[in-house]
Amino acid sequence: MELLFSELVGAMMQLMMFAMIPFVWWLVTARKKAGFFSWIGLKKIRHEGKWMTTGLIMIAAIAGYTGLTGLIVSRYSEGITMAGSSFAGKGAAAVPAILAYGYIRTGLAEELLFRGFLVKRISSRFGFAVGNTIQALLFGALHGVPFGMATGSIFVTILMTILPGMFGWFQGWLNEKRCGGSILPSWLLHGTMNTIVALLAL
Repeated sequence: MELLFSELVGAMMQLMMFAMIPFVWWLVTARKKAGFFSWIGLKKIRHEGKWMTTGLIMIAAIAGYTGLTGLIVSRYSEGITMAGSSFAGKGAAAVPAILAYGYIRTGLAEELLFRGFLVKRISSRFGFAVGNTIQALLFGALHGVPFGMATGSIFVTILMTILPGMFGWFQGWLNEKRCGGSILPSWLLHGTMNTIVALLAL
């Protein structure tokens, strides 16, 4: 219970921190045009195209990302810790805390900022290709720089920036080009992947 409480507090703090800039931006520029949740992409999915095609693309993206990331971590394991590794050895009692970590602390918080705010705001000014690429690079750097600092390797920094960046680009594409601008697909995908990785560490 203490672990869950601690994780919920941390998750709420990170969520508020990541949502602060989008909320203030909306308050100043868009509150008379749209509600915050709709503006940020927390809205019903309107899927475009065939669900089967989208599903196959998602499976391929997940397999490619996890496979390549696993390969890098196995070769450069010193200094690299995966999402949720702080739960290692905690057992089944840690599952509620892992869910809070996967779906709120990382999944929702990061999706609000990167796919809900950055891709939409930059795309509205410079087009989707530019907006999605910039948010993906920033998302990649958020992951790659800490890995690089931990390992002292420029090579690891570059790889661990590119791989999450590519996956972040895919998530932006999924939301904006397949799901009507909703961030629900990337939130569920992001949260599920981080939850699975943390569960495997138990």
